[in-house]
Amino acid sequence: MVVVEGEKLELTNLSKVMWPEENITKADFIDYCVRIAPYILPHLKDRPLVFTRYPDGIYGKAFYQKNVPDYAPDWLMTYDEEINDGNRRKLVRYVLIKDLKSLVWAANQASLEMHPWLSRAGTIDHPDFVVFDLDPMENTGFEDARQLALALKRLLEMEGLKGFPKTSGATGLQVYVPVEARYTYRQVRTFAEFFCRVLEKTFPEKATTERSIKDRRGKVYLDYLQNVKGKTLIAPYSPRPLAEATVSAPVTWDELESGAVPSMFKIRNMAERLEKMGDLFRGVLEEKQRIDRRLQ
Repeated sequence: MVVVEGEKLELTNLSKVMWPEENITKADFIDYCVRIAPYILPHLKDRPLVFTRYPDGIYGKAFYQKNVPDYAPDWLMTYDEEINDGNRRKLVRYVLIKDLKSLVWAANQASLEMHPWLSRAGTIDHPDFVVFDLDPMENTGFEDARQLALALKRLLEMEGLKGFPKTSGATGLQVYVPVEARYTYRQVRTFAEFFCRVLEKTFPEKATTERSIKDRRGKVYLDYLQNVKGKTLIAPYSPRPLAEATVSAPVTWDELESGAVPSMFKIRNMAERLEKMGDLFRGVLEEKQRIDRRLQ
């Protein structure tokens, strides 16, 4: 039993190995979450969250969790939202991670991956960033996504806009373009689609917006459809269930130019990187850009 911010938390199965190759236990994972809390919490605050839980480690059975479990503590903050579930509407009670105690609680649930919404509870219909998700398909890899991300950077700069890149922690890249929380999901999706189509036409041998999976082979999928209410993306600094215990890591454009790769950013070194470089994704929280020009 530990006391975090005045609340008692029972931490369980601390010796359970989560990442066998790296010998990272559940205790190590919780410690990681505590160390990165000042950096990750601002990116989670007030955003409905979906967790991927791995109670037996990354090679055990995993499951998604949207609804807050019945045994959750009374002090845990939640957000209710009706979603479409097939042909019916369903109420989902999402967890909100606002503070250290709720982050530690989630970590103790073996929530190795945290997937926040693009909008916050107070402005739920208005995302505060546009997401460009560059997802390598079969016979492509991170290098292809890297080249396309750098091309996207130049396109955004021509519009006077800033984008902030991060690795997915796997093979992909994501670029966030922070905006004022005044646009609808349809508007930010239209904005993202415009630039994705430009990339597709400019690099037809490398990029695609094709919906059919079989027709994406050999190309990077530009998934502008991530900009939909209720869709989620891996949070910055969230680990991935991969052997090397990689983390979804914000990077600088200079690092991308220099050839940074996902395997450089892991649970074992991310806290030290943050202490040295700070939150490279801070601009996603602070910049409030307008995209009206491309919506006319």
